[in-house]
Amino acid sequence: MPKVKLPRKSTNIDMTAMCDVAFLLLSFFILTTKFKPSETLTVVTPNSVASKVAPQKDVAMVTIDKEGKVFLSFSEDAPKQEVIEALNTNKNLGLTDAEIANFKKGPFIGVPISQLKSLLQQPAETWPQLKYTGIPVTDTLNNELVEWMRAVKTAFQGIKMNLLVKGDNASRYPSFKGVIDAFKKNDELKFQMVTNPEGVPPGTELYNTNLKRGSGETPAEE
Repeated sequence: MPKVKLPRKSTNIDMTAMCDVAFLLLSFFILTTKFKPSETLTVVTPNSVASKVAPQKDVAMVTIDKEGKVFLSFSEDAPKQEVIEALNTNKNLGLTDAEIANFKKGPFIGVPISQLKSLLQQPAETWPQLKYTGIPVTDTLNNELVEWMRAVKTAFQGIKMNLLVKGDNASRYPSFKGVIDAFKKNDELKFQMVTNPEGVPPGTELYNTNLKRGSGETPAEE
């Protein structure tokens, strides 16, 4: 008895459901992704062979621009309110609750303490467009970063603070010395320098160590 031949039909897969799922996932990632904000202070850091990534949490960072101006900023989770409250108490600034709340929103501080109240009366979103003289640090008799670091140290009590210094490649030595002096006067002797990473030279000890760890290049920042 001859076999019955069934006609061949092309396979048809309905992709509608898969496309819906793909678009839902895409929409989810677009809406939930938090992009890194652009830097408000432009600093060209020196190159170095970094061995670890700079911390992102509980950070207090001192930035020195190419003109030697000094700025202070914090990570989002840092106790900023405690910092400004400690400085307000120590220096009798008479800040209002609204000014203290504005400090928490601001991206950085780069003015003398005498001008701080005036700055805090400005909307925080306008701060990057203002002109700054920086926190005074070069006068040994009036190194205001000492007062800021005293307030920072008070605010970070019970919290492991990650103290970072980010200096421009063309920044001046007196400003850097003033920053270090402020650290020393507050017994803060450990800090990390933020640098621009470059590849480890082949054949060096660090290069061979990274090879053993499965990586021949350095992380992003130190």
